[in-house]
Amino acid sequence: MEVEDFLNGKVLLIDKPLNWTSFQVVNKIRWAIRKKFNLKKIKVGHAGTLDPLATGLLILCTGKMTKKINEYQAENKEYTGTITLGATTPSFDLETEIDETFPIEHITDEHIYAAAESFKGLIDQKPPIYSAIKKDGIRLYELARKGEQTEIKSREVNILDFDITKIELPMVQFRILCSKGTYIRSIASDFGKELHSGGYLSSLRRTKSGAFDLSKAISPESFVEALTA
Repeated sequence: MEVEDFLNGKVLLIDKPLNWTSFQVVNKIRWAIRKKFNLKKIKVGHAGTLDPLATGLLILCTGKMTKKINEYQAENKEYTGTITLGATTPSFDLETEIDETFPIEHITDEHIYAAAESFKGLIDQKPPIYSAIKKDGIRLYELARKGEQTEIKSREVNILDFDITKIELPMVQFRILCSKGTYIRSIASDFGKELHSGGYLSSLRRTKSGAFDLSKAISPESFVEALTA
């Protein structure tokens, strides 16, 4: 890999580790490239944020390829993960503590498969209050952490596939193929409500984005090792 490769533009497929922000991944890769080639600056950006508690495919673009970020970001995404039923959290995932519990004894496998089927197609979805969406220039998660109530508008998203891959109550494993802008955390919360219970997202991994596949991705550390070898 030569400096011209990164300046002219490369697409890097990174497997984002747990508890890293997408911004931290970008910073690490950018710093490694700058250090390797003694550059004052180089453009590096990502095509679609992953929450810190999510892992998996993060598309990074360097140099002139950063112009393609919006195009890549608009592609459909595939995720696998786990919804835990019988409880809710304010963030719809494990970022916050459980705030309410619900019965799950009435939930059967048939109910779970039927609930997943009901989400397929175009649906109106409210993003979580703990999200990076801005309202009046302030990110929603900043308002949520201050305890401020915020009215969030719903948005239309497309759920192309929603497959249940394993049921081991209270945990339900799934695979989802969805359009840009879909919040899987919101699906987890709404899934619990559909089953007359509660639900939150306990794990999430992005496996595909457009034509790009997680199987071709490497960790940030592996990228740095390969670059400096």
